[in-house]
Amino acid sequence: MTTFYFIRHGKTDFTEANSKIYRGQGFNMLTLSAEGIRQIVETAKTPELKSAKLIVTSPFGRALHSAAILSEKLQLDIQVETDLHEWQANIQTFDYLSDEEAEKNYEALTMYHGVHPQNENCIWESADQMKQRVYAVLEKYKQYSAVIVVCHGTLMQYVLDIPHPGNGEIAKLVL
Repeated sequence: MTTFYFIRHGKTDFTEANSKIYRGQGFNMLTLSAEGIRQIVETAKTPELKSAKLIVTSPFGRALHSAAILSEKLQLDIQVETDLHEWQANIQTFDYLSDEEAEKNYEALTMYHGVHPQNENCIWESADQMKQRVYAVLEKYKQYSAVIVVCHGTLMQYVLDIPHPGNGEIAKLVL
């Protein structure tokens, strides 16, 4: 059995959002704010995390920054897994949607509790689609006794069936 410690990234620094290279998909390159760094430093002090053998992380900047802090504090290697990315508002083409379109799809995700309504062509990623991609990643690391998974709040909420976690919050899954 493997214990997976899911950790939501720290608070993101949005000061340069939608400027420079942080437009469109570049938005996902944003890293942590000073508060986000403090959150993850505190999370790293959690005694249970000392049992982990590896950190696997989303490729998004805020998660990578969080994983780097955890790696330094816990002396663990990092493995980047692209399928640990955040929920997708457009799973069909992965095109970047306007804030309004993405928000509309997020509202649908919430309203329908992660399930595509019958007879509707939904482009947003369902809870089952998130679970499939995340569980495929976890399968690769089941030879370890404990693994830290640095990822995103909406992903954790729907994959682990928990309330939306706060920044730096830990949720455990044993497989």
